[in-house]
Amino acid sequence: MELAMIFSTAFVVGFSGAMMPGPLLTVTVGESARRGFVAGPLLVLGHGILELALILALAGGLSSFFKKTGVSHTVAVLGGAFLIYMGYGMARDAFYKRVSLAAAGPAGEGCGNPGGAGVEKEALKGAGGVRLHPVLAGVLTSVSNPYWTLWWATVGLGYITLSLRSGFAGLASFFTGHILADLVWYSLIAAAVAGGRKFLKEGVYRGVLVVCGVFLIGLGGYFLYFGLFT
Repeated sequence: MELAMIFSTAFVVGFSGAMMPGPLLTVTVGESARRGFVAGPLLVLGHGILELALILALAGGLSSFFKKTGVSHTVAVLGGAFLIYMGYGMARDAFYKRVSLAAAGPAGEGCGNPGGAGVEKEALKGAGGVRLHPVLAGVLTSVSNPYWTLWWATVGLGYITLSLRSGFAGLASFFTGHILADLVWYSLIAAAVAGGRKFLKEGVYRGVLVVCGVFLIGLGGYFLYFGLFT
């Protein structure tokens, strides 16, 4: 994959995942109402620190292992299958109106991702009920979500494997595109909440999710092709 392709596809995939209601989105809404716009970027900073550490751990010590043909193809097939599954579910739920921005209210009710209910409350409180800093909350909210672990064990690992074919530059392009997507989306959410207005209509939101879902299915097909026929 060329660097521009790695960056652009990582951005779209990351943006697709960020848009789905889940604990980090819920925390962003709640903290932005308390702290203002700055809560969004700070939460993404914590989220990004965790993901960068994971990427470096996977790519650093295991890069030679994942570059083996049999391993890289197996990971690509698993990641591709999960992308297709995730894309289909995203497009279907959006089309049938099973997902809504309203689900990501400060109370955290009805979050779409596994692990959403109640996670944000625990992530924001430490011992004695003291509220945590948004950066630390971003770390804990992410690592407490089973969906995050599943994504990195399949899609994320597949992307790392493919990115490593372009060396460190490929890996940097992947991470930059991925985390930039999170920063853009959660900053928009924080700005909207802090400004006290709804900036995105439900119909537009669902339409974007359908498009993203179709894109994920196509990218999953590419992963499968790479794993099975190259």
